[in-house]
Amino acid sequence: MSGAVQTGYAPPTGPDAAVPGRRRWLLVATVAWALLLALLAWTSVRDDPPTVREQRTLFEAGPLVDRAVGELAAAAGAAVLELTPPQVERGCRISPLAEGATLSRGVAVAATEGGERQLLEGIADRLPPEWRAGVRMTPDGLRLRADAGEFVAVAGRPAGERRFQLTVDTGCRPIGAGYPRSGNAATPGAEATALTDALRALGLPAEAAPELVTARCPGGGVTRTARSAADLGPQPQVAALAPLATGGPLLETAEVYAYRTGRSTVVLDTTGDAPHLAATTACA
Repeated sequence: MSGAVQTGYAPPTGPDAAVPGRRRWLLVATVAWALLLALLAWTSVRDDPPTVREQRTLFEAGPLVDRAVGELAAAAGAAVLELTPPQVERGCRISPLAEGATLSRGVAVAATEGGERQLLEGIADRLPPEWRAGVRMTPDGLRLRADAGEFVAVAGRPAGERRFQLTVDTGCRPIGAGYPRSGNAATPGAEATALTDALRALGLPAEAAPELVTARCPGGGVTRTARSAADLGPQPQVAALAPLATGGPLLETAEVYAYRTGRSTVVLDTTGDAPHLAATTACA
């Protein structure tokens, strides 16, 4: 039998005959996938907001937040009503597998009648230039925006009649060792005395160790808020505080009564379901 291939018969095939074709399709698929990943990466860099730089933890961000609160308190000056307690909220997601937390601290301030915009613009002007602070009108009222650096945001928003809440917020971050609350420890001062006087005027017992919220002022010194944990009842008698005010009330609305006594500002806030009493000694 000769070795010539007879016509009408297909040449023999084997398991390796289609390998070159498969390799070509694998190469095409790999190149297409690489191009798709590059496109997605470029789109993300262009459109997505930045994530926390180097994924710094709450422990690492805490000191910056504390300094930012001091800057806000100093910029607000005599308009400061109180420093609000730090809030750490867990449950946000850094990634599908990693849980994070958000740290926020704040300063409550009050404006004079008709001086709301002047108050916020004055605070913005006195903040560090690198914060690029600004004020604008929105459908929800006046807003202050600033950047304290390292992905820490600063915002000011209306919080009631003639009042604003200035907030420093870290965004979602790894928890790490947690927020170092011990860095806020301080010795009570004139604010504790003012708080005691207000409690007694309301017929409530003085507190031996009120909750203290503090921040270091940029020019030196410390601003402190002493907050009462006492149950003030559904309708505290605001009239009982009037004799303690120096020069009349600083703020008197349906929800808040505030006055100055010496170097401290005392606030009775009946907003919401948990009225509270606080006294604050501001930055010098």
